[in-house]
Amino acid sequence: MTTRGETLQLATRGSDLALRQAETVRDALSSRRLSVELVEVETTGDQIRDELIHRLGKTGAFVRSLDEKVLDGDLDAAVHSMKDMPTERPDRLVVAGVPERAAAEDVLVTPDGRSLDELPEGATVGTSSLRRKAQLLAERDDLTVEPLRGNVDTRIAKLLAPSLQQEHQERHEAEQERKGDAGDPDTDEDEEHPYDRTVEEWFDDLTEFERRAMERDPDTEYDAIVLAKAGLHRAGLTRYVGMSDLDPDRFVPAPGQGALAVTAVDGDLALDIKDRLDDPQTRVETTVERTILEELGGGCVAPIGVHAHLEGAVVHTRVRVLSQDGTEEVSVARDLPAEYHIDAAQDLAAELAEQGADDLIAEAKRDSTGADDDASTAREEDE
Repeated sequence: MTTRGETLQLATRGSDLALRQAETVRDALSSRRLSVELVEVETTGDQIRDELIHRLGKTGAFVRSLDEKVLDGDLDAAVHSMKDMPTERPDRLVVAGVPERAAAEDVLVTPDGRSLDELPEGATVGTSSLRRKAQLLAERDDLTVEPLRGNVDTRIAKLLAPSLQQEHQERHEAEQERKGDAGDPDTDEDEEHPYDRTVEEWFDDLTEFERRAMERDPDTEYDAIVLAKAGLHRAGLTRYVGMSDLDPDRFVPAPGQGALAVTAVDGDLALDIKDRLDDPQTRVETTVERTILEELGGGCVAPIGVHAHLEGAVVHTRVRVLSQDGTEEVSVARDLPAEYHIDAAQDLAAELAEQGADDLIAEAKRDSTGADDDASTAREEDE
């Protein structure tokens, strides 16, 4: 294992977003005189491409493989999107470091920047998150919510493919028409054409990402998709789409959304990482969120949103538990004392359970054919 003065080997998934996130952790530790090497590890979630995320198993399909490398002593620590992490973890493993959190909110992503209210009736929205689906349907029961898997690049490409393909077709037809007109003596030479560039010139101006997107043959044509704002920004893809923020009071984020976590075996190295990396505010906020999720249970098969914000001596906390179709819910907004935030979070979860959250979670478990009844985290995959 790594000791002070040696290079820390940090496990990460190999997707573009995961690597970008791991690089921010590496840079933060390096700036505090800790040498870090990133080591890519393929996870169960990466191998199972076609399964919905909430069916990937109890122990964390995007987390388990990385943490096993740490527990076996092959690597020193691992970096995760916190909301992908199960609330239960092996006894020897701790969340050693929680860097400052990025935006926790969800965003509606469209090719042209339309808001949720501006989507046409019956619009198709893509997400594989049970929480996002339930919250969307609670706002607009006319929507068609379809599954959407893949990293953030893939999801954006699936959204953009139809509009890029349509523009390519329209430009091609216009160009063919213009060539036909050129040989017609009765054509008015001053007549305006809809495009000032050839198809080839237009294609040459596309980025490599746009070209790959246009070559896709998506099974579903989405009017919009829902993503984590933090993941979209970290991936550097905001230039290709329009974004509309979703009100976090109604679209309550997943516990830990926007936050990263570094896991390590309990001991001196974990304490060293915490000293160099930990952001106290983010640690309190995410502890409240994950404590409530753990107490309620059922996070991977029930739509549960929890968001906490530390301000002074209180933690503003909002929780929303819904049925899978969004027609029923138990929700609360409460200010918890920061000094006793863990106990207060446990008490709030117990109160929600008594108000009917337990019933909604039990119903979701019964309805989730093939899902693990004991699963304990909402694995929505920022990517």
